[in-house]
Amino acid sequence: METSHLRKRMPVSSLFNPKIVVPALGSAFVKLDPREMMKNPVMFVLEVVTALTTVILIRDLLTGGQGIGFEFQIVLWLWFTVLFANFATAVAEGRGKAQAESLRRQRTETQAKLITGNGDPQKYRLVPSTSLKVGDLVLVEAGDLIPSDGEVIEGMASVNEAAITGESAPVIRESGGDRSAVTGGTQVLSDWIRVRITAAPGSTFLDRMISEWKGSSGSLRQESRPDYPRLGASGRAGSRLAAHDPRP
Repeated sequence: METSHLRKRMPVSSLFNPKIVVPALGSAFVKLDPREMMKNPVMFVLEVVTALTTVILIRDLLTGGQGIGFEFQIVLWLWFTVLFANFATAVAEGRGKAQAESLRRQRTETQAKLITGNGDPQKYRLVPSTSLKVGDLVLVEAGDLIPSDGEVIEGMASVNEAAITGESAPVIRESGGDRSAVTGGTQVLSDWIRVRITAAPGSTFLDRMISEWKGSSGSLRQESRPDYPRLGASGRAGSRLAAHDPRP
């Protein structure tokens, strides 16, 4: 019951979020600028053909040519295709920016239970996850977010990695073996683990993901990955992230 409750708390992005769709409608027209369209040769050629077809339609309207109704339908569909493609691109960019902002906020707001004293897991103090250094020991209990990339050195827990991989099924992370690596931003669903931080601030998998989203504006290359096949519900992570996968 507790596991199901924790899963429901994970944020789910909406495909038709008004905060993304409304600005995208305006961007669809702004992107008609030839300088923007030239970034995509196929769409630039389509825009040129659409413009020429529109000119021919206007000429026939002024000269009383035949088949104006058919020409009008062709022009209408061409402009619809161009604008819809621009709209889809703008939505992808908006979702990318929103995802990057969400991950950045999660990264800065996460509190870590930094273990103090002689390594006693029950003695800890709360610190911002961004202040953790390589070698620090943190305690992560049920319901907590793992504050940074690290390695489990004690305990065993069920971890929800949906925020990173998009997979809803939890995985088991435990000390020793090939299932000890954990990723910052994932959530412990049950039990507890003690984690040794292995990534410096700014170089975690989550930090690279944020940088990737900002740099690509939501247009990540669609390449399959064995461990990180999807980035949330928005697509697949690029090969540049795969090169820095913290998991074995």
